[in-house]
Amino acid sequence: MDYRERIDAETWAFIEKVRSFAPPDAGNATVAEQRAAYDALCHAFAVPYPEGVAARNATADGVAVRIYSAGQPNRTVIWFHGGGFVVGGLDSHDDLCAEICACTGFRVVAVDYRLAPDHPHPAAFEDCWTATRWVTREYGAGVVLAGDSAGGTLAAAVAHHARGRLEGILGQVLVYPWLGDDMDGGSHVEHADAPCLTRADMLFYRQARLGGLPAPVDDPTYAPLSDTDFSGLPPTVIFVAECDPLRDDGIAYYENLRAAGCRAHLVEEPGLVHGYLRARHSVQRAAASFERIETAIEALGQGLWPWD
Repeated sequence: MDYRERIDAETWAFIEKVRSFAPPDAGNATVAEQRAAYDALCHAFAVPYPEGVAARNATADGVAVRIYSAGQPNRTVIWFHGGGFVVGGLDSHDDLCAEICACTGFRVVAVDYRLAPDHPHPAAFEDCWTATRWVTREYGAGVVLAGDSAGGTLAAAVAHHARGRLEGILGQVLVYPWLGDDMDGGSHVEHADAPCLTRADMLFYRQARLGGLPAPVDDPTYAPLSDTDFSGLPPTVIFVAECDPLRDDGIAYYENLRAAGCRAHLVEEPGLVHGYLRARHSVQRAAASFERIETAIEALGQGLWPWD
């Protein structure tokens, strides 16, 4: 596919900057080398906190979290970071969480879940579930689940698991989420060699996440699209990038939610690539999408649904 016709110059500049942080011999890089390269990438794109935002580290029943606040928030966003379940942590999405806090006025709790392959599935889900229960106990009802990429997987997994177990989840916002386990059709093939995320990358992350074990079957904590019941899920807003092998995961999830009678809204961002949140200060399209993401989080936190 010729992405030159789909992706604008600003986004190409972002892509080239991202590529410059790839470790030497990236195809054979160790997990440690990949984590170091990702940390350097995140640091290169980091911006200062908005004025008035404070953050502190804490422990949520044994899970490390970082809590952002500005003023006296009455709602909480739980943010699950992306990184293929292999890279990332409290620092990788630090400025992003601070900006969401400043824009919405909500408290943001970022979750430092355990990473694969050191801790294969279901370790990441277990940590996210533990942190979510802690948040509702600590701050009460009024929670918006949110995350990007693998973090979108975890946000949705928590939403599915919470039905009948936990009250107070107002909605979920999923940004280019990874929701299924079938990588042999649709956008996984159409965009197999897309900039910033390829099908080969996804296969590596999948193998690492499983830790050498077979993939679970019909397990929504692993792949939310494998659930057989999509009813009773909270209002959901999904953002997908056009030039992303994960695009169709978000579309399929939206269609399942709508078929089950749930409130769901889908935004497909033209000409954008996986990981575009990091381009929100340099690419106009990404900045506009981030504004839409912040608006969605704020609306769900206020119990509003402006998409009908």
